Parts: sequence; C-alpha cells; structure tokens
Amino acid sequence: MIPKSLRPLLPYFKRYRWGLVAGTFCVLLSNGAWVLLPKVIGDAAESLKSGVNRHKLLIFALQVLMVAAVRGIFLFLTRWIVIGISRDIEFDMRNDLFAHLETLPYPYYQRMRTGDIMARATNDLNAVRMLLGPAIMYSANTLVFTAGALSFMMAISPRLTFYAFLPLPVVSVVIQSFGRRIHERFERIQAMFSDISARAQENFSGARVIRAYVQEEAEIRNFETANQEYIARSLKLVRLMGMLWPTLELMLGCALVLVLWLGGREVLLGRIDIGGFTAFNLYMMQLTFPVIALGWVVNIFQRGTASLARLNEILLEQPEIKDSPEAREQNILGEIEFRGLDFSYDGKPVLNDLNLRIPAGSSLAIVGPTGSGKTTLVNLIPRIYDAEPGMVLIDGRPIREFSIASLRRQIGFVPQETFLFSDRIRENIALGVDSASDQQIHDAAEAASIAADIESFPEGYDTMVGERGITLSGGQKQRAAIARALIRKPRILVLDDALSSVDTQTEDKILNHLRDVMRGCTTIFISHRVSTVRNAERIAVLHDGRVVELGTHEELLALNGYYTDLYNKQLLEEELAEV
Repeated sequence: MIPKSLRPLLPYFKRYRWGLVAGTFCVLLSNGAWVLLPKVIGDAAESLKSGVNRHKLLIFALQVLMVAAVRGIFLFLTRWIVIGISRDIEFDMRNDLFAHLETLPYPYYQRMRTGDIMARATNDLNAVRMLLGPAIMYSANTLVFTAGALSFMMAISPRLTFYAFLPLPVVSVVIQSFGRRIHERFERIQAMFSDISARAQENFSGARVIRAYVQEEAEIRNFETANQEYIARSLKLVRLMGMLWPTLELMLGCALVLVLWLGGREVLLGRIDIGGFTAFNLYMMQLTFPVIALGWVVNIFQRGTASLARLNEILLEQPEIKDSPEAREQNILGEIEFRGLDFSYDGKPVLNDLNLRIPAGSSLAIVGPTGSGKTTLVNLIPRIYDAEPGMVLIDGRPIREFSIASLRRQIGFVPQETFLFSDRIRENIALGVDSASDQQIHDAAEAASIAADIESFPEGYDTMVGERGITLSGGQKQRAAIARALIRKPRILVLDDALSSVDTQTEDKILNHLRDVMRGCTTIFISHRVSTVRNAERIAVLHDGRVVELGTHEELLALNGYYTDLYNKQLLEEELAEV
C-alpha cells in the first residue's frame, strides 16, 4: 500500500514501473552480495584457526573480491536507475505542473502570488525529487540489508540478536517524533521561502515605482527582515536534524557495546565460535550506515511530503472555464450577441440584463465611466470569464458550442494591461502564428504604426525587449500588442483601451490602417477618447452594467446624454490645451 501522502505520485510510479522493478532487482542483488561479506570473513576467521596457508588466503581473498565486485556493479546500477527515474519524474512533474497552470483561470493568478508559484515549481519540486531518488533508494537498501543481516545474525545467536535490536522500539519512537517536527518546520520554511520569492519578484517588476518613491532602503530592510526570519526557521530545522543523527548513533553505539560485552562472554563460554562472533560484529558495523541513513531518509521524506502537499494544492485546482461536451472546432463569422446578460464578481453585480447584438463584420465602440463593466463585457467573448449558458452567442449559437482553442484562435485581443515577453520584437508580434513570414510581421507592424519605430532600432525586428517590454515606451508596447493581434487575421478584434498611450496623430494612423486591414472583421473598441470611437459604425454607452445609449456619433450627440457630456468635456480640454 502506498502512503496517502505519496498518492499524488502514483501515476508516475505506474509510468516508470518497469524501471522501478529493475531498480528493485538491483537493490536485492547489491545488498544480497553485501550481506554475504561478514559471513565470508567469519568463515575465513574460523578456518584460519586451524592454520594459515597461501591457498586458503587466495580462496578467501577471491571470495571477498567477488562479493565486492557484485556489490559495486549492482550498487552502480541501483543509483543509475533509481536516481535516473527520480530525474525523469521531476521532469514530467515540472511539465505537468506548467501545463496545469496554463489551464487555470485568470482569477487564480489574481489571488496567487507569482513568487509563491515559482517557489513551488523550483524548490518544492527539488525536494520531491530527493524523496523519489535518495529517500527511496536508501530506504530500500536499509530494509533489504537489515532483513538479510537479521537472518544471518539469528542463525549465529538469537539471544545476542535480541540484545542487538533491543534499542529498536526506542529508535522508532525517536524517528517518529523527529520526523513530525521536521515536517512541521520544513513547511514553515517553504512558506517563508515563497514569501521571499514573491517579495523579490515584486521588487524586480516594480523597480521603477520603488525608485520613483525612493523606497530602496525600505525595501532592502523589509527583505532583510524576511531573510532573517527564513534563516531563523532554517536554523531551527538544522538544530533538530543535528540532534537526530547523533541520537541514532548513540543508540547504535550502546547496542554495539552490549553485543561486545555479552558476545565476548558467549565466546569464552564456547557458545559462539570466533568466526560467528566476528561475522556478528561485522554485521553490527555494517548496520551503522543504514541506521544513520535512516535518519537522513526521515528528513528527506518529511521535506518531500511537505513539498508534495504544496504542489498538490496547485494540481487540485480545477479550471473553472473548460470545453463543454458539445463543444467542437468550428470557424466563426463574427456575429456577437449578449442576451439578457448578468454577471457578478464574488456576488457583486457588474453587468445587469444587458442586451446587445454586434453584426458580423461591423465595428462597435464602447464608452462609459470607470467600473461600468466595459472590460468585463469584452472579456466574456474569448471566455476569459464565463457567463451563464445562453447569455453570450457567436453567430447565433451559444458560445459554449465552440471549443475554447478554436474560439480564441479566431479572436485578436489587446487587453488594457499590455504584456510583452522578454524576447525579440519579432517573436512578440508573431506570438501564436506558426512560421510567420517576415512580410507578415512587417505588414502587421505597419498596420499598427510601429514599423518605422522598429526599423529605427539598431537590430530592427531582432531587438530584444526587456521583461514586460520595459525597454519600449508605453505607446510602442501598445502598438506592438496591436500588431500581435492583427497578424492572426482574426474574425473578431477587441481593443480594450489599446490606444490610450499613443498620441492623437498616431491614433488616427492606426485607425485608418485598421479600417483597411480589418475590413470584414468584427471590431470592438473600448476607449475614453471620443476621437477613437467617433467613426465606429455604432457606439454603445455603458452605465451601471447596462447599455444606456446606442447609435452613431451624430445620433448620440443628439440625445444630449452621457456621450454628449463626454464629447463636450474633451472638446473643452483640447481648446484649453491649445491656449
């Protein structure tokens, strides 16, 4: 039976079962040979009492050499197979963990810190690998050798064996006590390591803000405080581990003294021959390392199970948004309809009985005050968030009839928060398009009005951008993100305030390019600028989660409502800016 704490590893054990069988076979042969060594030496000691000659010495020397050779060969194979499997399982687990993280919804990353996830994907996985490799290998060696040695020791003297293993119940209690405390302390250490990783990640990502507010010294002090707490917790664990091994050695030493004292009397009384007593003491000496290794294994096991539990917390998270049984791959034309749409975040209503239809190939602009639900609305189209069934339709069919992969492949989405990867500009624009040609990349960049900027860089499209595109300006990042959406030639294009960081002249260029490039594509703009939305075929005004105004620019101005107020305010701002 596999312990409950190791059950998450069962699929990996099954995957490498034949390797584990081979490793078990090598463990048996390695320890089977090693357990014969004291017997060979004991027989030699007994035989040499009757006289020493070259023939006897040669025979026993060859026997010892053969035992050592067999032991060495199969010990090497044991390490090669078992440690190799632990590396393979670590590789598989890291891939499975990453693949699982890719399926988790956006809200999961809102409540989980990046540094915490990174700590689990690195430090905790290493601890699990140690559990799968050295811990299993040394546990198997200890069990097999102890069982073999016990049978030979019982054959030599059951009474002496009883005294030799007398401390065993005490050893068991000590190991359980230390193991529980090691587990608890290592969990606290890993939690602290996650905090340190998260703090470091936030500091590196927010370096500009920290420097702008002159918080370098404060952040250094906070990091040092967290680091001191981590060291303090680690030292507590080290002290505990430092007590475990000497305690086990002391108990083994007491057992060895007892055996020497009582066994010596047995030899003097003629109850045990000198060869048997020699072999018995060699068995006791050989058991020293397995007992010490047992303490190390307990430490590794407790660390590994603590880390496995932390990893399992991620693996047990289920994606909230997934394909329904009726979902299938299919092309879309681009018609979008929101029908009686209600949506809430944690019980707080955001969209209320919203009805809106966007014909395929048309353009719609969405304006409204902050918090009116604009971004939430467009996030429902690629199913970043999920509405109730039947409330969002594509081409007249419920959105859940489309597979998530096929739906998102046909949508170009530029979110409010522009994100670029730490890679070349070429790869950032071509993201999601396999084997994009240089011409396709250039055309997309041209349509987003960033081609001239890129070509002015010394390395052009091969220019490396920093993390999150930090080496580019805000406007350049937004235009690169627009190019990334355009190169896919999507059926639906969503621009969520994607022109907020560009000047009005560049905005006009981009919009003119979009009218030419995306003809026939359903396009949705979200913006606070009237200049961005005025040429859309229709403009929707959202307020308190509802569409309160809908029409063309001229029609909305005639209503003298929210849109008119917005237009007048921006007109006044432009006039003041010219003064």
